Amino acid sequence: MRCRRPRDTRRAPATLIGSPLAALLAAAGALLGCQPAPSEGPEGLVTGPWRASLDSPGGAITFGMELEEEPDGTRVTLVNGQERRAAGLVRMDGRAVRIDLPPYRSTLVATADPDGGGLVGYWERDAGEGAAPVLPFAALAGADGRPPAPPDPAAIEALRGRWRVRFAGDEEDAVGVFEVEPTGRASGTFLTTLGDYRFLSGWFDGAALRLACFDGAHAFLFEARADGDGRLLGDFWSRDSYHTTWEASKDPAASLPDDFALTRWVDDGGLADLSFPDLDGRPTTLGELVPRGTPFLLVVFGTWCPNCNDLTEFLVELRREFEGIEVVGIAFEMGSDPARHRAALRGYVAHHGIDHPVLLGGSASKEHASAALPILDRVRAYPTTVFLDGERRATAVHTGFSGPATGAAHSTLRERFRSEVESLLAGD
Repeated sequence: MRCRRPRDTRRAPATLIGSPLAALLAAAGALLGCQPAPSEGPEGLVTGPWRASLDSPGGAITFGMELEEEPDGTRVTLVNGQERRAAGLVRMDGRAVRIDLPPYRSTLVATADPDGGGLVGYWERDAGEGAAPVLPFAALAGADGRPPAPPDPAAIEALRGRWRVRFAGDEEDAVGVFEVEPTGRASGTFLTTLGDYRFLSGWFDGAALRLACFDGAHAFLFEARADGDGRLLGDFWSRDSYHTTWEASKDPAASLPDDFALTRWVDDGGLADLSFPDLDGRPTTLGELVPRGTPFLLVVFGTWCPNCNDLTEFLVELRREFEGIEVVGIAFEMGSDPARHRAALRGYVAHHGIDHPVLLGGSASKEHASAALPILDRVRAYPTTVFLDGERRATAVHTGFSGPATGAAHSTLRERFRSEVESLLAGD
């Protein structure tokens, strides 16, 4: 997911119970089609599928949840189209419910109805400092949205495929990739030079497209309508504060610039002497972490960034696959409190089972990261990956990361990473 960082504004959930959102539970039976009743979990919440929604400024951001009983409690999985992403365990105190969403330091806080089949509350995410962004939240057990009237096959075919997209305020085009089932259920994502917008899912009724995603880090809502000239004109909302417009034209050849040619290595001979604090706050140089003669990947990332999480999962896999390759991560975190940065990074390391060294670079400002890493012309995106040979010379620099939602682009990128690692180990 492209890592936009919206302004840290807050919409307080002071009156959720008794508010229009709370009435969703009473009205949901008329609005949503219900599946057979699931079984009841040990916490009193029913297990099985749930239909969930966040109330954003642009409208409802809908997503799925699955509750499954495990030995340690009831596990929550977030569902966005084809993606199933495990979250935390349900914690209950009476009717009060809390679901943590690691590794993003975000939480769903809610009150359960007496029968355990509905939740009303809010989602908040630690923004590093200041007030946390908040969105009202509601969910129903065993519910799934009814599809609109199936769109005309010609309309489906017109939407399917690749689109050249321009978001207002951006200097570069993005690429939209959309798919529609005969029922009208739609899915897709947007690829940019900074990364992708992950698994988006929703509906297309033949004229209007609506796609959403909630993965614990970001809450996205995209809407668009055809303008009669073959274009899509749309709006994009992120979390509680960010909004922009976008337009798109269908283009089967739509593509992005080479993401291995965006960021340049500036070798001033100082790589080994670059120093950052480790998880205990001890200053550590890159030279002491990786002995000369050992090839390694230097990864600039943030624990708050889903594209970085996608890359980290792959790096853990690469370390198991290729003996002799090392990885060093430098994390740039939201806010300015080093203690909170260390806590976030420790949770991230534990969540992913990371066994390579990670250091703290400071705040997530790209200007700060660029100044902290003079070995690069500048930091354009999180993540950025530098491939270095045993003599600490950069053989490639990659900007961003195309995650699993991008399909073929993700598969191609994984193979390119493997090829670069094989070349490093072969000494090519």
